[in-house]
Amino acid sequence: MAELVYRPVIGAARTFFKALDLKIDTQGSEHIPKTGGAVLVSNHISYLDFIFTGLAALPQKRLVRFMAKESVFRHKVSGPLMRGMKHIPVDRKQGEDAYAHALASLRSGEIVGVFPEATISESFTLKSFKSGAARLAQEAGVPLIPMALWGTQRLWTKGRPRNFKRNHVPVTIRVGEPVEAPTDQYAGAITRRLRERVQELLEAAQRAYPVRPKDASDTWWVPAHLGGTAPTPAEVREKS
Repeated sequence: MAELVYRPVIGAARTFFKALDLKIDTQGSEHIPKTGGAVLVSNHISYLDFIFTGLAALPQKRLVRFMAKESVFRHKVSGPLMRGMKHIPVDRKQGEDAYAHALASLRSGEIVGVFPEATISESFTLKSFKSGAARLAQEAGVPLIPMALWGTQRLWTKGRPRNFKRNHVPVTIRVGEPVEAPTDQYAGAITRRLRERVQELLEAAQRAYPVRPKDASDTWWVPAHLGGTAPTPAEVREKS
């Protein structure tokens, strides 16, 4: 039943992105296993990241079950869709329920999508990673698949209006080789290694990105350390 909902949603997303004439460049999808469980881990810079992360798995004919905050499941529009696609609600006050749900999904051979930064990075740099993805992979005996997105923040991100104009925004997606999660290692050490891999993929995606800001008013989506005017991580922390 889940796929009766999931596949039409994918089709609608593809049609929408085609209408926007997005230039989506994906490399590395072959690293996503064709069968069996895996934890797909990505950076988080846009409200649309779950869609693009899911698209990266389609060449392997896989559907991703995302862990998302519980409030999305209560929304009258998104709620039925999220439940129909078998995504996993996360109530931060009762995180053990979401963890158990994700673990069961992995053990049944599903791919579970996780954003270990937990919230959108307003600096567009990697924040610290929570260790839940590594612990899930360890307990389920599945690999971690690192990936990075770049350009999605130009479409819709925190603190900025949505940009759904037909203006050919490029989106770059890079998927890396699996990171193993052996049970005889600390989850914290695995998480650090995972974050390093996502950082490498993010930098590769940024180098491959085909456009630069048009003018000084268009530098907001570029991190400060790359010469843009996005807030620094320190400035984001001061604001929150």
